[in-house]
Formats: sequence, C-alpha cells, structure tokens
Amino acid sequence: MNTQNANKLQIGIFVSPNCYIPDIIGVYTVFSVVPDCEIHFIWENTDLIVGYPNFPMHATTTFAECPPDLDVLCIGASTGILSDEALKFLADRGNKAKYLIGICGGSLMLAAVGLLKGYRATATFSLVEELRNFGAIPVTGGEVVVDRNRITASPVSGSFDAALIVLGKLRGEDAGKEVELTIEYAPHPPYGTGSPELAGHELTQKVVQKHEVVFEEFRKAARQASERFATVKV
Repeated sequence: MNTQNANKLQIGIFVSPNCYIPDIIGVYTVFSVVPDCEIHFIWENTDLIVGYPNFPMHATTTFAECPPDLDVLCIGASTGILSDEALKFLADRGNKAKYLIGICGGSLMLAAVGLLKGYRATATFSLVEELRNFGAIPVTGGEVVVDRNRITASPVSGSFDAALIVLGKLRGEDAGKEVELTIEYAPHPPYGTGSPELAGHELTQKVVQKHEVVFEEFRKAARQASERFATVKV
C-alpha cells in the first residue's frame, strides 16, 4: 500500500451473488461521505454478480487485491453458498480487521467461520438464536450489539447505525455526528412496526411465515459454511 493510501480508512464491504443489498447500503452510505476513506466492494473477481433482490453489480476489489489490514470489514446476509476461497478470505481478513460488522444474516456467516465465538451478537429476529450453534452468545431485542471490535445488527437501518458507531470509534464522535447530519439520518417509520416488540405477535408470525423460505436459506448457507470451514486450512 502506498503512503497516500496508508493515511486513508480502508473499508471493506463483502459482496457475493445473492447478497442482500439493503444490509450493506448503510455502511456504504455512511463511509461514502467520510474524507480520506477508500471503500472496497470485495469478491473473488470483478465479474457481474446479482445481489438480492435482483441488483446487478460488480466488485471493485478482488480477494488478492484487498488490503491486508482493513479498518472495517462488513458483511450482510446472503443466500449464496460461499466457496472455500471466500470462507478463508472472510476468516483471515475478519481476524485482522480493526472493526468487524455483521448485518442481519451476515452475522451468521461471521459466526460460521469462527469470528463470533464467545462474542455477544445479534441478527434479524428470525435468525438470532441460530448464532448459538456457532459459539456466539445471541442477544435478542436489540438493533445493534457491540462486543469489543465486533458490531452486529438487525437488517437495513441497523447497517446505518452500526456504521455510524464504528465511524465514531475510528474518527471520534464529532465525525459521527457530522455524517449523521450530512446524510440526514433521522428515521421516522410511519407505522411503528419495525421490531417484533412493536409489531406484536400476530403480525410478527405473519411475516415469519411469509419469509420462512428465505430465512431457511440463510440458515442453510451458514451451516454449510461452518461444516466446510472446519475442513479448510486458513
């Protein structure tokens, strides 16, 4: 890395086929307006991939090109099955990153490669208990959980919150406050049903049943990743 880049924050956003775009857009948005900050969308190659739902994109940085010591590595949910190379990369750079962010089902993937063992962590409410199967300590009822340098969050708005928290740790609270105002991040949800606690049992069960197929794909991807990672040399 040259001297100029050494002075910049190095932000890695892990992308893959079928990655859930709303989970990573908050991290991108927050750091996109931070001075002296380089953002890497990271994948095996820079070929066209399609995120979920139906979002064509390219990675900007391959695994081989990625800086060895990222300031931040973020991963969101994905229903895709990651290759051995991707699992090794995630474990290696995740262990070296100054801060690690897992959003929604992305927390499961971090846990699947051993990065949340012994850490308090959260995910979307339908998946949070799955974290226990990978050695993490699941936390329910919280949008963002901070445990040392691991920050995990519920989907979408949690991506913005986690990124602002990490920015404050890296550049100070004043920088975080400035960016929060710059992007005018002040959510006012019109219906007030954005968590199971707010929505109530009936609506929560309706949503769980409606999306259970996708939630099960997240679980399956994490379980397969954990099983394969156990046989992979990092």
